[in-house]
Amino acid sequence: MDIDAGTEDDVFEAARERADRPMLRLFTQYGEGQRGAFVVGLVSSIFARMLDLLPPLLLAVAIDAVIQDETAFSLWVVPDAWLPTEPAGQLFLTTGIIAATFGFGALFHWSRNWGWNKFAQHVQHAVRTDTYETMQRLNMDFFADKQTGEMMSVLSNDVNRLEKFLNDGLNSTSRLVIMVVGIAAYLFVMNWQLALVALLPVPIIAVFTKRFIETIQPKYADVRSSVGQLNSRLENNLSGIQIIKTANTESYESERVEDSSQDYLDANWDAIETRITFFPALRLVSGLGFVVTFVVGGLMVIGQPPGPITSTLSPGQFVAFIIYTQRFVWPMAQFGQIINMYQRAYASAERVFGLMDTPGRLDEATDAEPLAVTDGAVTYDDVTFGYGDDDPVVEDVSFDVEGGETVALVGPTGAGKSTLLKLLMRMYDVDDGAVRIDGQDVRDVTIPSVRQAIGYVSQETFLFYGSVRENIAYGTFDASDADIREAAKAAEAHQFIETLPEGYDTMVGERGVKLSGGQRQRIAIARAMLKDPDILVLDEATSDVDTETEMLIQRSLDQLTADRTTFAIAHRLSTIKDADVILVLEDGRVVERGTHEALLSEHGLYANLWAVQAGEIDELPEDFVQRAIRRRARTDADD
Repeated sequence: MDIDAGTEDDVFEAARERADRPMLRLFTQYGEGQRGAFVVGLVSSIFARMLDLLPPLLLAVAIDAVIQDETAFSLWVVPDAWLPTEPAGQLFLTTGIIAATFGFGALFHWSRNWGWNKFAQHVQHAVRTDTYETMQRLNMDFFADKQTGEMMSVLSNDVNRLEKFLNDGLNSTSRLVIMVVGIAAYLFVMNWQLALVALLPVPIIAVFTKRFIETIQPKYADVRSSVGQLNSRLENNLSGIQIIKTANTESYESERVEDSSQDYLDANWDAIETRITFFPALRLVSGLGFVVTFVVGGLMVIGQPPGPITSTLSPGQFVAFIIYTQRFVWPMAQFGQIINMYQRAYASAERVFGLMDTPGRLDEATDAEPLAVTDGAVTYDDVTFGYGDDDPVVEDVSFDVEGGETVALVGPTGAGKSTLLKLLMRMYDVDDGAVRIDGQDVRDVTIPSVRQAIGYVSQETFLFYGSVRENIAYGTFDASDADIREAAKAAEAHQFIETLPEGYDTMVGERGVKLSGGQRQRIAIARAMLKDPDILVLDEATSDVDTETEMLIQRSLDQLTADRTTFAIAHRLSTIKDADVILVLEDGRVVERGTHEALLSEHGLYANLWAVQAGEIDELPEDFVQRAIRRRARTDADD
């Protein structure tokens, strides 16, 4: 458990800096495939909003022409010859048209919502799956300094934030533009002088909004960072809940969760304070504009236009002006909400596309051919490798393995054993030298073919949430039930599986928590047996089980390693003493090699490690003890 999780700065800061125009990319790269839904949403918004604006204009006509009888009854697109001449008929016609606008408006509002939702949901799906696909293909360097919660925050919270903007944000934006432009057009048609008065708040709102954008953008970036760190803390603690309970550290962890949550609260509250100050100010400016319009328009109706205004206004036009001004105020006030939503989405888009643009160290040539395994022979040729800018973990390592041989790698912690085998599986690429399988450099063949040829059984067996059957067949999805059972029998797992409540259909729980360590290990071995790989890698496959379970697992491994090239890492030396060749590593170099008996006779590092496990500590050379102390101190410092 990483006791420092969640205390660092935003681990995606560098990724965010790589993102170039992320919102434009969101529309061009992912919106292109949903152009039809976008057009439906946009066109329906135009018609829906324009229909929403017709009733006040019709109301003005009804007041001036029908009720006040001050002007002639006229309806723009309808020829005057078709219009009724009686006031009652005119009133009913106007009412019918208003009712029709509501009916057709409802239809367009439905299609508007359908279009925007379809556009947003499908883009969200595509972005999330592409982000996961990208994340899944990055090499292990990427995951070394990331917590699961931080990555989940990108895949869940950030992608959801984009969907919210694409749905609610675009919907509100189209409403704002259409309503403001439409209302402004209607106002200028009715009375251009009063329209200028009504539009006075617009430049003030623009200045307010510019200031808001400059202030809120970095604050939302801090919010996105803090929520990722909070998620990491929660995920980290839930994964290590057993350690927390056995160590009696519930209070300590509660304080750490509280600290992480407080960091998120502080960052979010800082953004909220800015937002809740901006919105009322925006509404106040818009409201003052409405008051001024009401006063000036009222004076124009009673024939006393103020200042430079020379025109008059009919009662119907005044009512329409007031209604339109009210409707104008609300979209303008919503402008701040749209900007707020956009800034949140922009911060999320930076993280999403910054992650997508994260370069991986592993490159695959376009003309790479699949690995062709004949004998399973493996060669390490002067291999040197280090993680990032650190000193080499393995240096100038060379050895040859014949097909079908079992090679054991032993040595102190941090000697480079696991790193060597990660290079074989091409989790990383060597810095110098080469790793070859049957003469083929693993960098020159396709990555999937390398990993398909290698079976891997680790010390910490991971089982997916699902049934026993699904976990055994993982990676060999077309396996029959008979094949799965045969693999389980060969792995000494069939008997205990049959005793489970639902046999092979028993759900193992998250990470296999319903099974013991030995049971999980044997399922992992069954998985490897079902895969039937050409090369097998065993990474301390029996180190965390009891003696009896180790005996059962060792019987499974004997069957699994027969007639195939096998690499075994072991701290428990009794499990590898029968290996064909034992390579002893220290400080990233091979310092001894040979059989168990030969290495014991050399009285070197291997013999001392064997003596440690045999309990002969008092007989160990002082030089070995001092080197062990230095290695332990160096390892602790690296950790």
